[in-house]
Amino acid sequence: MNRSTADNEAIRLLKEMIRFPSLSHQEAPLADFMSAHVQAAGLPVERVDDNLYFGLGEGDNRLLLNTHLDVVPPSANHPFDPFDPVEQDGRLYGRGAVDAKASGAAMTTALLDLAREGWRPQGGQVLVALTTCEETGGGYNGLEALRPHLPPLAAALVGEPTELQPCLAQKGLLILKVVAHGRTAHAARAHLGDNAILRAAHDLAKLAAFSFDRDDAFLGRPTLTVTTIEGGTARNVVPDRCTFFLDLRTTPAYTHDEITAMIADLLESEVQVHSKRIVPVKTAPASRIARACRAALPDASPFGSPTASDWIFLADVPTIKIGPGPSERSHTPDEHIEVAEVVRAVKVYKAIIRAYFASD
Repeated sequence: MNRSTADNEAIRLLKEMIRFPSLSHQEAPLADFMSAHVQAAGLPVERVDDNLYFGLGEGDNRLLLNTHLDVVPPSANHPFDPFDPVEQDGRLYGRGAVDAKASGAAMTTALLDLAREGWRPQGGQVLVALTTCEETGGGYNGLEALRPHLPPLAAALVGEPTELQPCLAQKGLLILKVVAHGRTAHAARAHLGDNAILRAAHDLAKLAAFSFDRDDAFLGRPTLTVTTIEGGTARNVVPDRCTFFLDLRTTPAYTHDEITAMIADLLESEVQVHSKRIVPVKTAPASRIARACRAALPDASPFGSPTASDWIFLADVPTIKIGPGPSERSHTPDEHIEVAEVVRAVKVYKAIIRAYFASD
């Protein structure tokens, strides 16, 4: 396969990245490697914990390219050693090849290639941030920790596998804990008690008949699923408490506080917020970054994604989620990326960057 210097660099860099078993909270060696790689190309690197960022240009119009260094642990039945990259039949196998080291390799190579070409953003700055702990789902998050150290941003790209199609909206996750309260009694004298399980069942019937009525253009309507239920302490005691959890996949058509209030008004049971951190996000198709993606990818099909990402920590910034590889291959034993897609990703990121700074 004949490849250009930049193409070879992207594939070589991705292979090196895969060799690091950079599980969440174990990214330091890979962060050291990426920092040395960028510094060797002549760009200074800033570091906060094991999060890196580097850039080109000066000015207030700042475009951020962000993706994460961490990967989930290997699973059973990998066709090859998950941390020994294998290129076979035009595919590159390894843990993180899709999610999301291909994005990291392509973003880094795109910026270094633009620097080598002597290109600089007119009146602005391009930043690449490689961050940690995206896969943990809670606690410490690298981009969240890094964000206060970054200068104000005008727009962003988040590197996640989208087959290089621009994602303009992303679902959120709201988890509600619902507690039905009753009064305990001996089951032989059940009339003296108040059965919390029956109270919960009454509310569950209400939820089964409930539906949201606002549509999002890319994501449709929010969904609501009862996922766990627990009630009672003994077979001969009227239960005084029954708890169930609701998993709501939300859209930008509603805020999490708004949905919580709707559910609380609907039910007789007590409604508590268990988690509302993963907010739904969207970017207007008319935004500058969306137009830049359209200019770089005129045949692309913008879409909405059901999967969360670090975009939630850029909710105040017009952002597009876009990266090489299919999302369905993330976290699987067969995780691999088409080599041609990585090469194309470098060109796509460069084209989006150029289009963004060429537009008004």
